[in-house]
Amino acid sequence: MMPLRIDLHSDTKTKPSPGMLEAMTRAEVGDEQLFEDPTVNALCERVADLLGFTSAVFLPSGTMCNQISAAVLCRPGDEIIADHNAHILTIEGAGTSVIARAAGTMIAGQRGVFTGEQLEAAIRPISRYAPRSRLVAVEQTANFGGGTIWPIDVIADIVSVAKRHDLLLHMDGARLLNAVVASGVDAKTYCDGFDAAWIDFSKGLGAPVGAVLAGDSAFIEEAWRWKQRMGGAMRQAGILAAAALFALDHNVDRLADDHANAKLFADKLTGIQGLGVDAKSVETNIVLIDVSERAESAPEMSKKLRAKGVRIGAIDTTTLRAVTHLDVGRGDVLEAAGILAELVADETAK
Repeated sequence: MMPLRIDLHSDTKTKPSPGMLEAMTRAEVGDEQLFEDPTVNALCERVADLLGFTSAVFLPSGTMCNQISAAVLCRPGDEIIADHNAHILTIEGAGTSVIARAAGTMIAGQRGVFTGEQLEAAIRPISRYAPRSRLVAVEQTANFGGGTIWPIDVIADIVSVAKRHDLLLHMDGARLLNAVVASGVDAKTYCDGFDAAWIDFSKGLGAPVGAVLAGDSAFIEEAWRWKQRMGGAMRQAGILAAAALFALDHNVDRLADDHANAKLFADKLTGIQGLGVDAKSVETNIVLIDVSERAESAPEMSKKLRAKGVRIGAIDTTTLRAVTHLDVGRGDVLEAAGILAELVADETAK
């Protein structure tokens, strides 16, 4: 097997840049549980303002943000409504059913996005025999939809329907800033009407660890209680918060490069027999590749690519997912596309 040269498995594969590492070594720190870490405090204030909320809390991961938000906003037996591929319901170990003790209802959206009309149809009539519809979750961008951006008019419709039915709203903003950069719509506008939202720093923004969950002061007070319960307090976490602040200063606008590289990658694969790639649907940094017409499964193709020094993950038996990020350049995606094309051609010739 060749050494790994091009890693398109996820944007979580980024490593801190020299500038980020330097910022981490210079960070002023203190006990974040006592609000004595000035770097953590500065990060939380900045993210709260960025998203349009009054308060925020620094957490180790985006999954913890999702789970804490659900635990604060839901009561046992309540129901969370989300897309059928939403991260919060499908890939977090059934955490919402364990931690928040909430049920989940999945809407069959288009590429990770459902409509206000679909939401309206999913809301249950009040009955003691059924879960109580309580929380609507929107994932921006939609990861397993292919990095799809929720249009602002669709989000506004979702908010309107939810409010009319007295439902609460949570935004999984793991890649929210990808949507901001690609669409030109600011983060506050996307989060308008939501009760909680968060952004991740360990994906396209290039930090090693961390996410920040935002909401009003009462929400964040309860979120802190759950942070303590779940072992999320990090003491002198300013070292990590400094990386996140550096990311906000240096790595947001450059997300456009990742989007361009993803589009280039998709363009190079379009039209290759046996690879289903819709370049027009690539809006941010994720490319889905349908290999259902081929004899090999997606995991088998992923394994063969890895043997050639390229890592592209399989999200199911028929779909590969390539994710661009700051550690992958234009030349890398061109080379990866070429290797995938050669692999397909070799297998077709057999």
